[in-house]
Amino acid sequence: MSVSSIGMENTGRRVFSGGVWEERYGYARAVVAGDRVIVSGCTATVEGEVRHLGDAYEQALTAIDIALTAVATGGLTRDDVVMVRYYVVEQRHFDPVGRAIRDVFRDVRPACTGVRVAGLVDPRMLVEIEIEALRA
Repeated sequence: MSVSSIGMENTGRRVFSGGVWEERYGYARAVVAGDRVIVSGCTATVEGEVRHLGDAYEQALTAIDIALTAVATGGLTRDDVVMVRYYVVEQRHFDPVGRAIRDVFRDVRPACTGVRVAGLVDPRMLVEIEIEALRA
């Protein structure tokens, strides 16, 4: 199953993907706030399983795909993305994650911040990505 085929539900101001962490920790995948879609941190977790173990680039692409699916469910597109924030657990993951962001957003060129953190909720996760989109 591709990530983009995962059903997301738009309840008006909230987007839900049915992901295990959303239910467990009580948050929405994204919030629609006026002309903005603010997407919670996304990892490479699909159907409750972390994908692409050990591969920060592929995990980043999967996380971005999940985030962009939420953006689309909220009514915006990749071209509306204005901010990407990413968190990596190892210094060596900055470059592969940065390449994934470049490969997806090459012509959009959103603002971007990368941060190294001590760890994520599951130790198999190498990267977590947040996205904000704004209707121009």
